[in-house]
Amino acid sequence: MDSSLTGVEAYLEALPEDRRIALSTVRQTILENLSPGLVETLQYGHIGYVVPHTIYPFGYHCDPKQPLPYLGLASTKSHMALHMFCLYVDEERVAWFQEAYAKSGKKLDMGKACVRFKKLEDLPLEVLGEALRSLPVDRFVAKYDASIPESVKKKRKPLVP
Repeated sequence: MDSSLTGVEAYLEALPEDRRIALSTVRQTILENLSPGLVETLQYGHIGYVVPHTIYPFGYHCDPKQPLPYLGLASTKSHMALHMFCLYVDEERVAWFQEAYAKSGKKLDMGKACVRFKKLEDLPLEVLGEALRSLPVDRFVAKYDASIPESVKKKRKPLVP
């Protein structure tokens, strides 16, 4: 996996110790379960896991110069967050994730695709790992691409030939 370790490491080092430990632990779970082909980088001001243009040359429809986001890991003022775009495009996986989270005995604080947590203990890492393993990059790209309207698809241009 290609990695912007300097940027990611600098992001983590800038955090208070409790947040650094929590996000480093979540990051390790992500790296152990991430589909091959995804790249760790800094994206949108936090740690991101993206589908590079070499795999999906059209990039993110909101900003095609950006690689397609898969997952984000962030520390905000009031909480830590997993931005699980990988679930956003797959309603079946969202339902599974919510059910598996509930079975873990932990309380889920989730928006459309953002899982918020205040402490590492609030996040069932085994559920996160299983969610990542269950949605490999090729399946995610297919789900994402199917969600793009045909009118948008006709106008886009690949950034990588």
